[in-house]
Amino acid sequence: MAPMPAPIPIAIVKNIIGEATKPFIMLLAIVAHLGYGGAFGGALALLIDPVTVKKAVGLSLALWIIMQIIVLPFIGWGVFGSAITPKIAVATLILHLVYGFVFGIFMDRKNIVKD
Repeated sequence: MAPMPAPIPIAIVKNIIGEATKPFIMLLAIVAHLGYGGAFGGALALLIDPVTVKKAVGLSLALWIIMQIIVLPFIGWGVFGSAITPKIAVATLILHLVYGFVFGIFMDRKNIVKD
C-alpha cells in the first residue's frame, strides 16, 4: 500500500497541465518518467567511466534529494512529503535505490565487457 495519494509522475503532470483525460495524463507521466530516468542514466553512462553500482546508487540518491526538496513541494506535498506523510520519503528512497542498484548492475562495464 503506497503512502502517496497519487503516483508522483501523474501528480506532476496534473500540476503542470491541469485537468485532462486520464489516458493522456498517464501517457505523459509514463513518457516523462521513463524519459528523465533514461536521460540521467544515459548522462551518467556518457560522463562517468566506469559506471559502477556505487556511482549509479549515488545518482539515484541525488535524484531522490532533488525530488524531495524541489518536486514534492512543487506538487504541494511539502519537503520530504511532510504535508502528506513522511512515509513518502521512505517509500521513494527505496524505489530510487532499486533504480540505482539495477542500473549499476546492468551498466557496470566490468561485468559486461571482459577485456
